[in-house]
Amino acid sequence: MSNEIARKNRIKFLIMTLLMLSPVIASYLFHVLEIRPEGTVNYGELLEIKALQGQALNIENNTIFRVRQIRGKWSLITIDSGQCDEYCQKKLYQMRQVRLVQNTEKDRIERVWLIDDYHLPNQNLKNEYEGTVMLSAKDSDLLSEFPAVLSQRDHIYVVDPMGNLMMRFPRDANPTKISKDLKHLLKLSHFEH
Repeated sequence: MSNEIARKNRIKFLIMTLLMLSPVIASYLFHVLEIRPEGTVNYGELLEIKALQGQALNIENNTIFRVRQIRGKWSLITIDSGQCDEYCQKKLYQMRQVRLVQNTEKDRIERVWLIDDYHLPNQNLKNEYEGTVMLSAKDSDLLSEFPAVLSQRDHIYVVDPMGNLMMRFPRDANPTKISKDLKHLLKLSHFEH
């Protein structure tokens, strides 16, 4: 009888030990082996991180724009024609709204429009999206640094505060999911400082 009690106690002990160690085992699997649970994947596509090097022309004051001018902030970047069709305006609107919903963190976010042709935006568009850095980037080295699935105009890109291109969102991206990814990035970057 005592052997059976001892056996049951050993089994209970092993089960309790496994339960107590399960978070450590799970952490090891997720971190070291880079296993990711299905529900925790970013909405945006993570890109191979690379420092942006090129430059463009700031259309507001006709000065050379270098990426170091946006360092220290997270940047949402769109690439499109200066004529800015309906889809272009949708991206500009989404970038503005995603920034605004970050509330007190919104000042840590920059919005940039790389204009990939020789057309300049009209004054109404400039007024509506005031605060967006508008750059003439046609034939620039900077423009060539943004990878695309089909077209650079399909995406909204994310550049980190160090000037590294690191993420892009798909065509017709869900602004709520963009905002959630950005909120997460802002939170994580607070921990680094």
